[in-house]
Amino acid sequence: MSLAADSPVHSSSSDDFAAFLDTELDSASDVSPDQDEVENEEAEGEEEVEDEEEQDEDGGDGDDHDDVGSDSSRINKRKAEVLEAAVYPMSSASRGEPAETSGASLDICSHPGVMGGMCIRCGQTVENESGVAFGYIHKNLRLADDEIARLRDKDLKNLLRHKKLYLVLDLDHTLLNSTRLADISAEELYLKDQREVLPGYTDALRSNLFKLDWIHMMTKLRPFVHTFLKEASSLFEMYIYTMGERPYALEMANLLDPGGIYFHSRVIAQGDCTQRHQKGLDVVVGQESAVLILDDTEAVWGKHKENLILMERYHFFTSSCRQFGLKCKSLSETKSDENEAEGALASVLKVLQQIHTLFFDPVCFLLFLPQN
Repeated sequence: MSLAADSPVHSSSSDDFAAFLDTELDSASDVSPDQDEVENEEAEGEEEVEDEEEQDEDGGDGDDHDDVGSDSSRINKRKAEVLEAAVYPMSSASRGEPAETSGASLDICSHPGVMGGMCIRCGQTVENESGVAFGYIHKNLRLADDEIARLRDKDLKNLLRHKKLYLVLDLDHTLLNSTRLADISAEELYLKDQREVLPGYTDALRSNLFKLDWIHMMTKLRPFVHTFLKEASSLFEMYIYTMGERPYALEMANLLDPGGIYFHSRVIAQGDCTQRHQKGLDVVVGQESAVLILDDTEAVWGKHKENLILMERYHFFTSSCRQFGLKCKSLSETKSDENEAEGALASVLKVLQQIHTLFFDPVCFLLFLPQN
């Protein structure tokens, strides 16, 4: 599935990165090493070609060795150009701004990022890969701390120009509820046959309930979630951040955002976390001071509780109630659901809108600026 479609206001440094990079790296590797030389030979004329042939006869092995080294260097340089072009021009930081150049030679490159053992700027092999992994942007991508700080600063400036902030969204019990098919209770069996007539309930159920046989699960989206995402996307750049595995996270992202207009590649899963059993903003390309978090579990955000808005848990399935020791019938067993207009997502949307309004109030906004 693709999560790389363009959004109307498009600002993440990870948007469209993976697809663009794969295509360009393939083309860079397929370039014929002799392509540029052919044009030069045609311009130089027959006499120079003959001289080159004589040199090949006298010492061809040495020339071939030089050519191989030159070819390898040129391909590495091309790959480095592609990597850097993919990381920086794709970011909101550089949209509408000229690319930064330090003027320093490649010999003293600070190696701002590494992918597959190669610096994304100079193309040199880097043995000690430090920094933070951003595997959700592209496999094996790591960025240095200084580079992350630079990208965050520039991304924030662009976001503020669009009067937007960052919003990090949990999945389970916040935006949706999932259960294994094997855990469906006897009173929930009707869910497997959505054709059953349930007056005042069936239409909403059909559009928000998904039986995912290929992963042996059933998922129910929380009422109001589609309206919530649409409204919130005009105020925030949104991330999904879950302790679930990546295949599950991507499947849920596709249910929530089938058109790929809200999240793009900003789907962070358990394997992207830098601390076991903890979620952190160190893998979010956004300034912490401009990030809001919606999650039903406070404990996983030990370092970022000031950013957290704690959500009431959504327990649609019986297994969810059992998981948290609730001795009551689930919403599915009572064939009911949260009120769309007055439920948790509708309520928290109003809070987010108020926070956004206060943040961009002229007085409050001036206090937030870096110089203050």
